[in-house]
Amino acid sequence: MLILISPAKTLDYESPLATQEFTEPDFLHRSEKLIKQLQKLSPSDIRELMGVSENIAELNNQRFMNWHRPFDLDNARQAVLAFKGDVYTGLAAENFKKSDFNFAQKHLRILSGLYGLLRPLDLMQPYRLEMGKKFANSEGANLYEFWGEEITDAINQQLQASKSKVLVNLASNEYYKAVKPKLIDAEIVTPAFKDLKNGNYKIISFYAKKARGLMAAYIIQNRIKSVEDLKGFDCEGYYYSPESSNAKQMVFLRDAPPTPTGSK
Repeated sequence: MLILISPAKTLDYESPLATQEFTEPDFLHRSEKLIKQLQKLSPSDIRELMGVSENIAELNNQRFMNWHRPFDLDNARQAVLAFKGDVYTGLAAENFKKSDFNFAQKHLRILSGLYGLLRPLDLMQPYRLEMGKKFANSEGANLYEFWGEEITDAINQQLQASKSKVLVNLASNEYYKAVKPKLIDAEIVTPAFKDLKNGNYKIISFYAKKARGLMAAYIIQNRIKSVEDLKGFDCEGYYYSPESSNAKQMVFLRDAPPTPTGSK
């Protein structure tokens, strides 16, 4: 089973590292090609491209300018420990054991606009470059054209290497568009997480993002290998709903989110 998740805009390069082990991204040479083009952008160009504040544009201009090889733990951080957002709150990789990191390294992949496809322990220097932004580059009008079939080919290679027959898509639509499903040599499962609100089950973005991370952690920590075993996912009140599911989508429902610790 191979798991796909999205990156996060928020980064953490300050917290203590849960492991000193690391690897180098497979597409670093492609990242470097993008960086050289991104370094030509002014802060105002970045602000317009990304739709961010002046301060964030300045920060990312500095990141692009400071990006350099080689990567090490002094100038980079393992991807799964660098990203911080709702998905990564659910994943909680900072609590992984060594055996969890080992399993995740084989079975978890992070899609990235700059790095293409990352393993959890792949080092990355800080950046912000959403896959869906229309960054015209030397190979096309956007990042989807830049990456072409490279990400899909790499996923197929890693499915084969890990002897996985199932691809669990826990990525957002923006990032999953970088994958060409018709070319994937595996069964593709896309879980959906819905919470009860005003009498109906709906996808609520904050909860759904965190649930994607929870499910990724569930697969990793329980060494899940089959779709049937995936139905046992029950973290934070979610449960599998066969009536709501179909061949393309596994639906997990929750009747009420857990009460935060300390609340009455």
